[in-house]
Amino acid sequence: MERYFVFVYGTLRRHERNHYLLEEAELVAEQAWTEGKLFDTGFGYPALQESAADVVYGELYLVTEDQLHRLDELEGYSVKALDNLYNRKIQLISHDTGKTKAYIYTIAKHNSHMLKTQIKSGDWKEYHLRKQDPILYFAYGSCMDPARFKLAKVDQYFQKVIGTGILHGYTLRYSVTMPDGGRADIVEEGGVVEGKVYEIPTDCVPYLYRREGVGSRLYRPTFVDLFINGSLYKDVMTFTVVNKEAETAPPEHYFEEIIRGGTGFLSEAYLEELKNHIKILCKQ
Repeated sequence: MERYFVFVYGTLRRHERNHYLLEEAELVAEQAWTEGKLFDTGFGYPALQESAADVVYGELYLVTEDQLHRLDELEGYSVKALDNLYNRKIQLISHDTGKTKAYIYTIAKHNSHMLKTQIKSGDWKEYHLRKQDPILYFAYGSCMDPARFKLAKVDQYFQKVIGTGILHGYTLRYSVTMPDGGRADIVEEGGVVEGKVYEIPTDCVPYLYRREGVGSRLYRPTFVDLFINGSLYKDVMTFTVVNKEAETAPPEHYFEEIIRGGTGFLSEAYLEELKNHIKILCKQ
């Protein structure tokens, strides 16, 4: 049976209203991105316009021919039609473990009047989920350390810790280099990452965006599913490095913040794993 790679960026993504069409499809990468400019149509779904100067985030799937036909129906696309709502084309999709050519649906040029508001983040989930109040936030690096919050005088936002979050399918890496060393990141390459899950008010989000360098595209917000005490929590906000680099050992003070903030929350086995990984990085 022939299968096809498809990149989705709107209501077909996990936990969105049309995701049922992909429930039986194989998820290749939940952190994926490609060239394009994203818009809110005002009808409860986004549209992607071709653009080499912008980036759109979404998910990459492997689908059967029948599943692809159902996606075509949803997107108002037919191979021979001249009045398609969306067109389907093959485009290069990036993800944490490489690049893949996949089908993507772009708004047909004669429907450009539907492009109401540009979604500057390029992420449909971020566009509407960040408006939730309160928001669950997964911290896996120095943001686990309350001393940093007190220093910034924002500790009032981080008083409610829901519990220890267990994120499957990712590995903790130090994939962005600052002048004094690496900084933590989650990379979708298998594995498990542990961290603290906070319940924060919406008005705390601008502080996190500044701290994580979202405006300068150092990190970007994303939403992941994780477990707390065996229960699944969906679409929890976290941050991931935009332009990932080869790992660099973090400075001692930064790693101390991770250990201090994680002690009492992260498992002993995971803490020991973090310490051993740092030893390896420092020898390189």
